[in-house]
Amino acid sequence: MKFLSEYRDPELATSYLEQIKKTVTRPWTIMEVCGGQTHSLVKNGLLGLLPEEITMVHGPGCPVCVTPLNLIDKAVYLAEEKGVILCSFGDMLRVPGSERSLLQAKARGADVRILYSPLEAVKLAKENPEREVVFFAVGFETTAPANALSVLHAQRAGLTNYSILASHVLVPPAMEAVLSDDENLIQGFLAAGHVCTIMGIDAYYPIAEKYQVPIVVTGFEPVDLLQGILMTVRQLESGTYELENQYKRVVRPEGNLAAQRAISEVFRIANREWRGIGTIPQSGYEVRDNLAAYDANLKFSVNITQVSECKECIAGQVLKGLKKPHQCSQFGKACTPSTPLGAPMVSSEGACAAYFHYQEA
Repeated sequence: MKFLSEYRDPELATSYLEQIKKTVTRPWTIMEVCGGQTHSLVKNGLLGLLPEEITMVHGPGCPVCVTPLNLIDKAVYLAEEKGVILCSFGDMLRVPGSERSLLQAKARGADVRILYSPLEAVKLAKENPEREVVFFAVGFETTAPANALSVLHAQRAGLTNYSILASHVLVPPAMEAVLSDDENLIQGFLAAGHVCTIMGIDAYYPIAEKYQVPIVVTGFEPVDLLQGILMTVRQLESGTYELENQYKRVVRPEGNLAAQRAISEVFRIANREWRGIGTIPQSGYEVRDNLAAYDANLKFSVNITQVSECKECIAGQVLKGLKKPHQCSQFGKACTPSTPLGAPMVSSEGACAAYFHYQEA
Protein backbone atom coordinates (compact mmCIF):
# COMPACT_ATOMS: atom_id res chain seq x y z
CA MET A 1 0.00 0.00 0.00
CA LYS A 2 1.45 3.33 -1.04
CA PHE A 3 2.59 5.55 1.84
CA LEU A 4 2.40 2.65 4.30
CA SER A 5 4.52 -0.35 3.37
CA GLU A 6 7.32 1.83 2.03
CA TYR A 7 7.55 3.58 5.39
CA ARG A 8 7.98 0.20 7.08
CA ASP A 9 10.61 -1.00 4.61
CA PRO A 10 13.31 -2.89 6.61
CA GLU A 11 16.02 -2.11 4.05
CA LEU A 12 15.28 1.61 4.09
CA ALA A 13 15.09 1.59 7.88
CA THR A 14 18.45 -0.19 8.06
CA SER A 15 19.94 2.36 5.69
CA TYR A 16 18.86 5.26 7.91
CA LEU A 17 20.18 3.47 11.00
CA GLU A 18 23.56 3.02 9.35
CA GLN A 19 23.63 6.69 8.34
CA ILE A 20 22.81 7.72 11.92
CA LYS A 21 25.66 5.57 13.24
CA LYS A 22 28.10 7.07 10.72
CA THR A 23 26.99 10.63 11.48
CA VAL A 24 26.92 10.69 15.29
CA THR A 25 30.18 11.47 17.08
CA ARG A 26 28.97 12.43 20.57
CA PRO A 27 25.96 12.00 22.88
CA TRP A 28 22.74 13.78 21.92
CA THR A 29 19.34 13.93 23.65
CA ILE A 30 16.31 14.21 21.37
CA MET A 31 12.67 14.46 22.42
CA GLU A 32 9.87 13.04 20.31
CA VAL A 33 6.93 15.23 21.28
CA CYS A 34 3.98 13.03 20.37
CA GLY A 35 2.85 9.90 22.19
CA GLY A 36 2.13 8.28 18.83
CA GLN A 37 5.80 8.68 17.96
CA THR A 38 6.76 7.17 21.32
CA HIS A 39 4.60 4.10 20.76
CA SER A 40 6.04 3.57 17.29
CA LEU A 41 9.62 3.84 18.60
CA VAL A 42 8.95 1.38 21.42
CA LYS A 43 6.67 -1.04 19.58
CA ASN A 44 9.04 -1.39 16.65
CA GLY A 45 12.11 -1.79 18.86
CA LEU A 46 13.81 1.27 17.39
CA LEU A 47 15.19 2.52 20.71
CA GLY A 48 17.33 -0.57 21.05
CA LEU A 49 18.67 -0.23 17.50
CA LEU A 50 19.86 3.35 17.79
CA PRO A 51 23.52 3.95 18.67
CA GLU A 52 24.16 4.43 22.38
CA GLU A 53 25.05 8.08 21.77
CA ILE A 54 21.40 8.83 20.94
CA THR A 55 19.01 9.20 23.88
CA MET A 56 15.35 9.50 22.93
CA VAL A 57 13.23 11.28 25.53
CA HIS A 58 9.45 10.98 25.58
CA GLY A 59 7.57 14.27 25.62
CA PRO A 60 4.21 15.59 26.86
CA GLY A 61 2.45 14.86 23.57
CA CYS A 62 -0.37 12.76 25.00
CA PRO A 63 -3.48 14.92 25.50
CA VAL A 64 -5.21 12.35 27.68
CA CYS A 65 -2.14 12.18 29.91
CA VAL A 66 -2.02 15.93 30.53
CA THR A 67 -5.75 16.45 31.13
CA PRO A 68 -5.96 18.00 34.63
CA LEU A 69 -7.15 15.89 37.53
CA ASN A 70 -9.86 18.40 38.50
CA LEU A 71 -11.26 18.38 34.95
CA ILE A 72 -11.73 14.61 35.13
CA ASP A 73 -13.42 15.15 38.48
CA LYS A 74 -15.71 17.68 36.79
CA ALA A 75 -16.64 15.16 34.11
CA VAL A 76 -17.41 12.54 36.78
CA TYR A 77 -19.47 15.11 38.71
CA LEU A 78 -21.51 16.03 35.64
CA ALA A 79 -22.22 12.38 34.89
CA GLU A 80 -23.06 11.36 38.46
CA GLU A 81 -24.58 14.45 40.08
CA LYS A 82 -26.02 16.41 37.15
CA GLY A 83 -27.28 13.37 35.27
CA VAL A 84 -25.94 14.45 31.89
CA ILE A 85 -25.12 12.04 29.09
CA LEU A 86 -21.34 12.33 29.30
CA CYS A 87 -19.58 11.40 26.06
CA SER A 88 -15.91 11.03 25.33
CA PHE A 89 -13.27 9.10 23.43
CA GLY A 90 -12.46 5.71 24.91
CA ASP A 91 -9.02 6.65 26.27
CA MET A 92 -10.50 9.08 28.78
CA LEU A 93 -12.73 6.58 30.55
CA ARG A 94 -10.02 4.78 32.53
CA VAL A 95 -7.93 7.82 33.43
CA PRO A 96 -8.08 8.13 37.22
CA GLY A 97 -9.62 11.18 38.83
CA SER A 98 -9.06 12.01 42.49
CA GLU A 99 -11.67 9.45 43.55
CA ARG A 100 -12.62 7.47 40.46
CA SER A 101 -12.53 7.34 36.68
CA LEU A 102 -15.39 7.85 34.24
CA LEU A 103 -15.45 4.08 33.70
CA GLN A 104 -16.01 3.57 37.42
CA ALA A 105 -18.70 6.25 37.34
CA LYS A 106 -20.35 4.34 34.50
CA ALA A 107 -20.23 1.16 36.59
CA ARG A 108 -22.03 3.07 39.36
CA GLY A 109 -24.89 3.89 36.98
CA ALA A 110 -23.84 7.16 35.34
CA ASP A 111 -24.71 7.56 31.66
CA VAL A 112 -21.18 7.64 30.21
CA ARG A 113 -20.79 6.78 26.54
CA ILE A 114 -17.80 6.14 24.27
CA LEU A 115 -18.09 7.91 20.93
CA TYR A 116 -15.77 8.15 17.95
CA SER A 117 -16.72 11.69 16.96
CA PRO A 118 -18.18 14.73 18.73
CA LEU A 119 -20.68 14.97 15.89
CA GLU A 120 -22.20 11.75 17.24
CA ALA A 121 -22.76 13.61 20.50
CA VAL A 122 -24.62 16.38 18.63
CA LYS A 123 -26.84 13.72 17.05
CA LEU A 124 -27.41 12.26 20.51
CA ALA A 125 -28.52 15.68 21.76
CA LYS A 126 -31.01 15.94 18.88
CA GLU A 127 -32.41 12.52 19.71
CA ASN A 128 -32.68 13.24 23.45
CA PRO A 129 -34.00 16.82 23.77
CA GLU A 130 -34.97 16.21 27.39
CA ARG A 131 -31.38 15.34 28.41
CA GLU A 132 -28.23 17.42 28.62
CA VAL A 133 -25.40 15.99 26.50
CA VAL A 134 -21.79 16.92 27.30
CA PHE A 135 -18.84 15.94 25.15
CA PHE A 136 -15.51 15.79 26.99
CA ALA A 137 -13.44 17.56 24.33
CA VAL A 138 -9.85 16.46 24.90
CA GLY A 139 -6.91 16.75 22.54
CA PHE A 140 -4.22 18.81 20.90
CA GLU A 141 -4.79 21.00 17.86
CA THR A 142 -5.48 17.79 15.93
CA THR A 143 -8.92 17.14 17.42
CA ALA A 144 -9.89 20.78 17.94
CA PRO A 145 -11.50 21.23 14.47
CA ALA A 146 -13.99 18.40 14.97
CA ASN A 147 -14.87 19.61 18.45
CA ALA A 148 -15.30 23.14 17.13
CA LEU A 149 -17.55 21.88 14.33
CA SER A 150 -19.73 20.07 16.86
CA VAL A 151 -20.43 23.39 18.58
CA LEU A 152 -21.17 25.11 15.27
CA HIS A 153 -23.49 22.28 14.19
CA ALA A 154 -25.32 22.42 17.52
CA GLN A 155 -25.70 26.19 17.22
CA ARG A 156 -27.04 25.97 13.67
CA ALA A 157 -29.48 23.26 14.72
CA GLY A 158 -30.72 25.43 17.58
CA LEU A 159 -29.81 22.84 20.21
CA THR A 160 -29.78 24.10 23.79
CA ASN A 161 -28.92 20.77 25.43
CA TYR A 162 -25.43 20.29 24.00
CA SER A 163 -22.11 21.55 25.39
CA ILE A 164 -18.46 20.60 25.54
CA LEU A 165 -16.09 20.30 28.48
CA ALA A 166 -13.01 21.63 26.75
CA SER A 167 -9.51 20.43 27.62
CA HIS A 168 -7.54 21.37 24.52
CA VAL A 169 -3.81 21.92 24.82
CA LEU A 170 -1.30 23.33 22.34
CA VAL A 171 2.06 21.82 21.42
CA PRO A 172 4.40 24.82 20.78
CA PRO A 173 3.92 26.33 24.28
CA ALA A 174 4.59 22.91 25.80
CA MET A 175 7.85 22.63 23.88
CA GLU A 176 8.86 26.06 25.18
CA ALA A 177 7.95 25.01 28.73
CA VAL A 178 10.22 21.97 28.40
CA LEU A 179 13.08 24.04 27.01
CA SER A 180 12.68 26.69 29.72
CA ASP A 181 12.78 24.15 32.56
CA ASP A 182 15.90 24.41 34.73
CA GLU A 183 16.39 20.65 34.41
CA ASN A 184 16.02 20.60 30.64
CA LEU A 185 18.29 18.15 28.80
CA ILE A 186 16.69 18.34 25.35
CA GLN A 187 18.94 19.27 22.41
CA GLY A 188 16.58 18.56 19.50
CA PHE A 189 12.93 17.76 18.77
CA LEU A 190 10.86 15.49 16.57
CA ALA A 191 7.71 17.59 16.23
CA ALA A 192 4.25 16.03 16.00
CA GLY A 193 3.28 15.55 12.36
CA HIS A 194 -0.47 15.33 12.94
CA VAL A 195 -0.58 18.64 14.78
CA CYS A 196 1.38 20.31 11.98
CA THR A 197 -1.07 18.84 9.46
CA ILE A 198 -3.71 21.09 11.03
CA MET A 199 -1.72 24.12 12.16
CA GLY A 200 1.21 24.22 9.73
CA ILE A 201 4.81 24.78 10.79
CA ASP A 202 5.25 28.53 11.24
CA ALA A 203 4.99 28.42 15.05
CA TYR A 204 8.15 26.31 15.28
CA TYR A 205 10.56 28.68 13.51
CA PRO A 206 10.83 31.11 16.46
CA ILE A 207 11.28 28.21 18.92
CA ALA A 208 14.19 26.79 16.93
CA GLU A 209 15.76 30.24 16.72
CA LYS A 210 15.15 31.33 20.32
CA TYR A 211 16.39 28.13 21.96
CA GLN A 212 18.84 27.17 19.21
CA VAL A 213 17.50 23.63 18.84
CA PRO A 214 16.81 21.72 15.62
CA ILE A 215 13.16 20.75 15.13
CA VAL A 216 12.16 18.12 12.59
CA VAL A 217 8.48 17.45 11.84
CA THR A 218 8.02 13.71 11.34
CA GLY A 219 5.42 11.07 10.66
CA PHE A 220 4.82 8.01 12.79
CA GLU A 221 6.07 5.03 10.81
CA PRO A 222 9.51 3.51 11.57
CA VAL A 223 11.15 4.98 8.47
CA ASP A 224 9.63 8.41 9.22
CA LEU A 225 11.12 8.41 12.69
CA LEU A 226 14.54 7.12 11.69
CA GLN A 227 14.80 9.65 8.90
CA GLY A 228 13.71 12.37 11.32
CA ILE A 229 16.33 11.31 13.86
CA LEU A 230 18.99 11.32 11.12
CA MET A 231 17.96 14.84 10.04
CA THR A 232 18.12 16.00 13.67
CA VAL A 233 21.51 14.40 14.32
CA ARG A 234 22.95 15.97 11.17
CA GLN A 235 21.91 19.39 12.44
CA LEU A 236 23.23 18.73 15.94
CA GLU A 237 26.57 17.53 14.60
CA SER A 238 26.90 20.56 12.31
CA GLY A 239 25.83 23.06 14.98
CA THR A 240 22.74 24.24 13.08
CA TYR A 241 19.24 24.72 14.47
CA GLU A 242 16.57 24.88 11.81
CA LEU A 243 13.03 23.66 11.26
CA GLU A 244 12.80 20.81 8.76
CA ASN A 245 9.75 18.95 7.48
CA GLN A 246 10.29 15.20 7.03
CA TYR A 247 6.52 14.64 6.78
CA LYS A 248 6.04 16.59 3.54
CA ARG A 249 3.70 13.99 2.10
CA VAL A 250 1.11 15.08 4.66
CA VAL A 251 2.19 18.40 6.22
CA ARG A 252 1.89 21.58 4.18
CA PRO A 253 3.67 24.67 5.52
CA GLU A 254 0.39 26.55 5.95
CA GLY A 255 -1.52 23.59 7.41
CA ASN A 256 -5.25 23.10 6.95
CA LEU A 257 -6.74 26.57 6.63
CA ALA A 258 -10.37 25.44 6.81
CA ALA A 259 -9.68 23.58 10.06
CA GLN A 260 -7.90 26.62 11.47
CA ARG A 261 -10.91 28.82 10.66
CA ALA A 262 -13.25 26.46 12.52
CA ILE A 263 -10.94 26.48 15.55
CA SER A 264 -10.72 30.27 15.52
CA GLU A 265 -14.48 30.68 15.26
CA VAL A 266 -15.16 28.60 18.38
CA PHE A 267 -12.05 28.82 20.55
CA ARG A 268 -9.66 31.43 21.88
CA ILE A 269 -6.20 30.81 23.30
CA ALA A 270 -5.94 30.82 27.10
CA ASN A 271 -3.75 29.63 29.94
CA ARG A 272 -4.12 25.89 30.55
CA GLU A 273 -3.16 23.53 33.33
CA TRP A 274 -1.25 20.41 32.26
CA ARG A 275 -1.51 17.40 34.53
CA GLY A 276 1.85 16.64 36.11
CA ILE A 277 3.43 19.80 34.68
CA GLY A 278 1.43 22.79 35.92
CA THR A 279 -0.08 25.81 34.21
CA ILE A 280 1.53 26.81 30.92
CA PRO A 281 0.61 30.32 29.72
CA GLN A 282 -1.37 30.58 26.48
CA SER A 283 -1.23 26.82 25.97
CA GLY A 284 -4.87 25.85 25.53
CA TYR A 285 -8.21 26.58 23.93
CA GLU A 286 -11.35 27.70 25.68
CA VAL A 287 -14.79 28.41 24.21
CA ARG A 288 -15.36 32.02 23.10
CA ASP A 289 -17.74 34.24 25.07
CA ASN A 290 -20.33 34.44 22.30
CA LEU A 291 -20.64 30.64 22.44
CA ALA A 292 -20.71 30.38 26.25
CA ALA A 293 -23.99 28.45 26.09
CA TYR A 294 -21.96 25.53 24.70
CA ASP A 295 -19.27 25.68 27.39
CA ALA A 296 -20.06 23.03 30.02
CA ASN A 297 -17.71 24.72 32.49
CA LEU A 298 -19.92 27.82 32.49
CA LYS A 299 -23.24 26.14 31.82
CA PHE A 300 -23.10 23.98 34.92
CA SER A 301 -20.92 26.23 37.12
CA VAL A 302 -18.98 23.26 38.42
CA ASN A 303 -16.54 24.17 41.19
CA ILE A 304 -14.15 21.33 41.93
CA THR A 305 -11.45 21.80 44.55
CA GLN A 306 -7.89 21.33 43.32
CA VAL A 307 -6.58 17.94 44.44
CA SER A 308 -2.97 16.82 44.71
CA GLU A 309 -1.63 14.09 42.44
CA CYS A 310 -0.66 10.66 43.76
CA LYS A 311 2.73 11.15 45.43
CA GLU A 312 4.01 7.79 44.20
CA CYS A 313 3.37 8.66 40.54
CA ILE A 314 6.20 10.31 38.57
CA ALA A 315 4.05 11.02 35.49
CA GLY A 316 5.01 14.70 35.56
CA GLN A 317 8.70 13.86 35.33
CA VAL A 318 7.99 11.38 32.52
CA LEU A 319 5.96 13.97 30.60
CA LYS A 320 8.75 16.55 30.92
CA GLY A 321 11.30 14.02 29.70
CA LEU A 322 13.21 13.94 32.98
CA LYS A 323 12.63 10.22 33.64
CA LYS A 324 11.70 7.08 31.72
CA PRO A 325 8.62 5.04 32.73
CA HIS A 326 10.60 2.06 34.01
CA GLN A 327 12.44 4.37 36.44
CA CYS A 328 9.24 4.67 38.49
CA SER A 329 9.22 2.46 41.59
CA GLN A 330 5.55 1.61 40.98
CA PHE A 331 5.89 0.76 37.27
CA GLY A 332 4.35 -2.65 36.57
CA LYS A 333 3.63 -3.10 40.29
CA ALA A 334 1.02 -0.85 41.85
CA CYS A 335 0.70 0.93 38.49
CA THR A 336 -0.53 -1.12 35.53
CA PRO A 337 -3.04 -0.39 32.73
CA SER A 338 -5.79 -2.04 34.79
CA THR A 339 -4.80 -0.22 38.01
CA PRO A 340 -3.16 3.03 36.83
CA LEU A 341 -1.76 5.59 39.23
CA GLY A 342 -1.36 8.11 36.42
CA ALA A 343 -2.72 8.82 32.95
CA PRO A 344 0.42 7.79 30.95
CA MET A 345 -0.27 4.18 31.95
CA VAL A 346 -3.82 4.37 30.55
CA SER A 347 -3.74 6.26 27.27
CA SER A 348 -2.98 4.57 23.97
CA GLU A 349 -0.41 7.36 23.52
CA GLY A 350 1.01 7.21 27.04
CA ALA A 351 4.71 6.44 27.43
CA CYS A 352 4.15 4.23 30.48
CA ALA A 353 1.60 2.11 28.61
CA ALA A 354 4.02 1.76 25.69
CA TYR A 355 6.80 0.49 27.96
CA PHE A 356 4.41 -1.82 29.80
CA HIS A 357 2.95 -3.43 26.67
CA TYR A 358 6.11 -3.68 24.63
CA GLN A 359 8.58 -4.34 27.45
CA GLU A 360 11.09 -1.71 26.33
CA ALA A 361 13.61 -0.79 28.99
